[in-house]
Amino acid sequence: MDHDPTSGSAATDSYEIRVQGHLDPRWEGWFDGMTLIAADGETRIRGQVSDQAALHGLLARLRDLGLPLVSVVQIAPGASR
Repeated sequence: MDHDPTSGSAATDSYEIRVQGHLDPRWEGWFDGMTLIAADGETRIRGQVSDQAALHGLLARLRDLGLPLVSVVQIAPGASR
């Protein structure tokens, strides 16, 4: 992640996190407004993450739900998947 220590703010990056199992869309609020898409036995959680601490916080929430992690991918700016 890009971070300019002189500016006091980190760049916001987008991620797609995949987990096994289905999360109902009502969980979106628990994941800081990220989008949840359930299909084919997995849930994709997509959205912007402010920094590495926020990303680790999201991963900890998934761990606490007991959902097996499939992948974590940083999405390049302007990329559509």
